[in-house]
Amino acid sequence: MKKIILLLGIVILSSFDNADNILPTNRIEKTIYFESSFSLINDTKDKVSIHTGTGFVSLNKGSKTSIGCNIGKEVRWANEGKKGDVIFKITPEMCGKTLKLSEFIK
Repeated sequence: MKKIILLLGIVILSSFDNADNILPTNRIEKTIYFESSFSLINDTKDKVSIHTGTGFVSLNKGSKTSIGCNIGKEVRWANEGKKGDVIFKITPEMCGKTLKLSEFIK
């Protein structure tokens, strides 16, 4: 009887040996960027209003603003406090850099 219980215990414990059967196979990887913002300079000839993905900003000619590096957020034109057309989407390559608005205008 003791041998049967011992053998049964070994069989049960050996089933926990394979961690692949216990852990989920789907993994979610998240990349963290240490630069938390980038700068956008209005190098156009006009005063512009934009939505940065988190709020509205007016940029005079030659002025600059800091925009949070929220990957995937859209920076849009703004008109009277309403979001307009998309200017660009924030990508990881933008983080920590200074960008010119004219580079995104068609």
